[in-house]
Amino acid sequence: MQSTSLSSSDLPPSWVDQVKSQLTDGEEVLSWLETDLDARLHFSSGLVIITDRRLLSKPSIDASWQDWSYRQGLILTRRDHAGIGSLELSDANSLLARWRYTLINDISASRLIERFMYQLGYQLTGELPPLSNQVLCPKCHSVIDSPLPPGQEECSLCNREINTPPSTWTLFRLWRFARPYRWRLLGGFLLTLGSTAATLVPPYMTMPLMDNVLIPYQNGKPIDNDLVTFYLSGLFGAAILAWALGWARTYVLALVSERIGADLRTATYEHLLKLSQEYFGGKRTGDLMARIGSETDRINIFISLHLLDFATDMLMIIMTAAILVSINPWLALVTLLPLPIIAWLIHVVRDRLRTGFEKVDRIWAEVTNVLADTIPGMRVVKAFAQEKREASRFRATNQHNLEVNDRVNRIWSLFTPTVTLLTEIGLLVVWIFGIWQVSEDAISVGVLTAFLAYISRFYLRLDSMSRIVSFTQKAAAGTKRIFEILDQTSSVPEPANPVHLPTVTGRIELRGVGFRYGTRSVTRGISVTIEPGEMVGLVGHSGSGKSTLVNLICRFYDVTEGAILIDGVDIRSLPVAEYRKHVGLVLQEPFLFFGTIAENIAYGKPDATRGEIVAAARAAHAHEFILRLPHGYDSLAGERGQSLSGGERQRISIARALLIDPRILILDEATSSVDTTTEKEIQKALDNLVRGRTTIAIAHRLSTLRDANRLIVLDRGSIVEVGNHDELMAQAGHYFNLYQAQARNVDTEDDLHRQDITLKMAEGRI
Repeated sequence: MQSTSLSSSDLPPSWVDQVKSQLTDGEEVLSWLETDLDARLHFSSGLVIITDRRLLSKPSIDASWQDWSYRQGLILTRRDHAGIGSLELSDANSLLARWRYTLINDISASRLIERFMYQLGYQLTGELPPLSNQVLCPKCHSVIDSPLPPGQEECSLCNREINTPPSTWTLFRLWRFARPYRWRLLGGFLLTLGSTAATLVPPYMTMPLMDNVLIPYQNGKPIDNDLVTFYLSGLFGAAILAWALGWARTYVLALVSERIGADLRTATYEHLLKLSQEYFGGKRTGDLMARIGSETDRINIFISLHLLDFATDMLMIIMTAAILVSINPWLALVTLLPLPIIAWLIHVVRDRLRTGFEKVDRIWAEVTNVLADTIPGMRVVKAFAQEKREASRFRATNQHNLEVNDRVNRIWSLFTPTVTLLTEIGLLVVWIFGIWQVSEDAISVGVLTAFLAYISRFYLRLDSMSRIVSFTQKAAAGTKRIFEILDQTSSVPEPANPVHLPTVTGRIELRGVGFRYGTRSVTRGISVTIEPGEMVGLVGHSGSGKSTLVNLICRFYDVTEGAILIDGVDIRSLPVAEYRKHVGLVLQEPFLFFGTIAENIAYGKPDATRGEIVAAARAAHAHEFILRLPHGYDSLAGERGQSLSGGERQRISIARALLIDPRILILDEATSSVDTTTEKEIQKALDNLVRGRTTIAIAHRLSTLRDANRLIVLDRGSIVEVGNHDELMAQAGHYFNLYQAQARNVDTEDDLHRQDITLKMAEGRI
C-alpha cells in the first residue's frame, strides 16, 4: 500500500518529538486534531491522531498517551453545545474517551472523523479502495477523489462557506440599482459614442493629407494652403469635439456611478438592519463592514471608470474594424489576426482571476476582522499585555493576504505582457504586409499611414480591454458578496397580513414554546401566562434557557414550536418594529452609541424634548451624575460609553427604556456587573422602571428577585418549578438548592472580606 502519511512537519511543532516516540516501525500518521480544552473546560493543549493502525491520543500535556486499535463496533462522533465541541470515542458497551475543543477546531474534527471512518472500514472489511488510490488535500489533509488541478491549492472543504464562483453575469444584477438612472446612462452612452467617433476622425484625415498634400509636394507640386488649412482645421475641430464630449460623458457617468454606489450601500445596510439576530450571530463585524465599504466602493469605481473604458474600447474596436474593412479588406484581415488568440487568453485567465479575486476579498475581510476585534477591545488587550500577540495575529493574517494576492498577481503579470506581445507582433505583421502592398501599388502611402494610425489605436484599445478583465472580475466578486447579503431573508419575517394593536396591556402567554439552534434543542414545552403588571423572575443555571426565552419574547428569534401571544395575539402576526416599541430592554452590558448623553437617552424616541429626557434621567437616578459631567447632557459618551463607569452606563440605559414608556420590560441581569453600592442606586432606578409594567427579570443574585410575584425555574430548557420565593424555598427543590449554593458563596466572600479588614487593622494599614 502506497504511503499517504503526513510528514513530521505537518504536525504542530510542539508535538513532533512526542509523536515520533509513540509510533511503531512503519506506522503512518494519517490525520490529527489539536484540542484546546481539558475535561474541566480549562484551556489546555491535547492531541488526537489517526494512524493506519490505531487512534492515538494525549488529552493534555500532563496526561499519558492512550491508544485504541481498530476493531468492530468502534465509533467516533462529534457533538457541540453552547460553543463547546466534543469528540467522543465509544463502542457497543461504553464511552471510551472524550476530547473537548472550542468550535474554531470544528472543521478539523469533522475531517478527523471522516478519516477515521475511512480507515476503520478499510481495516475491518478491506472493501474500500486502498489509500494509494486516494489523495490528500495538501492544505487540510482531507481525503479527496483526485489530485487538485494545476494552480489550485485547496479543496472544497478548505473553505468554511459553501461558495459558488462569482460569475461575470452577476454584474447584470446591478441593473436593479442602475434602472432609476437609465436615461442618464443612455445620455452617457450617446456621449461615449460621439466622443469615440470624434477620436476616429484624425487618422482618417491623415490619409488625404498624405496623398493630396505631402506626397505631391515631394514630387514637386506646390502646397495647396487652402487644402492644408481645411485638413488641419478638421484635425483641430475633431480634437476639441472629442475633448468636450469626453469630459461630458465622464462627468455624467461619474455622477450616475456615485448615486448607484450610494444606493447600493444604503440598500445593503437597510437590508442588514432587517435581518434577524440569528444572521449576525454567524458573521464577523469586519467582514460585513468590508462588504458595505470596500466592495461597494470597488463596484462604484468599476462603473464610473472601467465600465466606461470598456464601452469606449468596444466602440473603438468595432468602429475601427469597420473603417479598416472599408479602406482595404485584406489589410484589415491581417490586422485582426491576433484578435482570436487574445480572446482565447482572456477566456482562460478570466476564470482563475474570478475565483482568485473572490479569495482575495475573503482574506481581506479577515484582515478587517482582526481590526474590528482588536480596536474596540483595546482596553482588554492592554490589560492583559497582549499587544505582541495581537500584532502577531495581524501580521499572520496580513501575510496570508499577501500570499493570496501574490498568487493572483502571478497569473495577471504573465497575461498582460502576453497580450502586449501579441499586439506588437500584429503591428509588425501589418507593417510587412502593408509595405508589400505599397510595393505592388495595391495601396497608397496615405492609406498605409492611416492604417497604421488606426492600428495603433486598435491595439491600444485591445490591450486596454485585456486589462479591464482584472477589474471586471474584482467587481464581479464584490457584487457576489454584496448580493449574498441582499439575498438573505430574515428568520423573523414581517407578517403577510399584519394585525395592529391600538393599545397593549402587557399580558404574555407562552404556549408549548420550543426553540432549536440548528439541530440542538434549547427550550421545549414551555407554557406559562404572565398577567399585566406582574413581575416574573427567570431562574436557573447557566445554559438553562433564560436568555433564549427573553430573546424569543423580544422576537429576536422566532419559536420553532408553539406560540407566544401578547394580549391574545400571536406576536408573529404583529409588525416587528411596532411590537418592539412596546418592549423595553435593559441588558447586563448596556451598549451606548458614540454621541451625547441626551442622544443616547433619546435613542428610542429621537423626537423627545429636553424636559422628557431629564425626567427619564431623574427617574433612573442618573440626573445627578450627568450634571457633574463637563457639558452635562451634551457631554459625549465616548465609543461604546467607555468614558462612563459601568453603573453610569446602566442607569443611562434604564433612562433610555423609561423614555419610551414600554408596557413590557425585560431585565437581563441588569445589576450583575456592578458593585453593591452602585447596585442599590440601579435598584432604585429599576423600582421606578418596573412600576405598572409587565416585567420579566433575569438576575445573577437571586436575592434581588425576592419581591417578584412569581419565579420561574428553568433547567435544561424546561420549566421545573413555579412559585414565589417562600413557596419555592418550602419545596426544597431546584430553587432551594440554587439559593443555598449562592448564599454559601456570599457568606464565604463576606467572611474573607471581614478577615481581610481584621488583618489590615492588626497591621495598622487601616
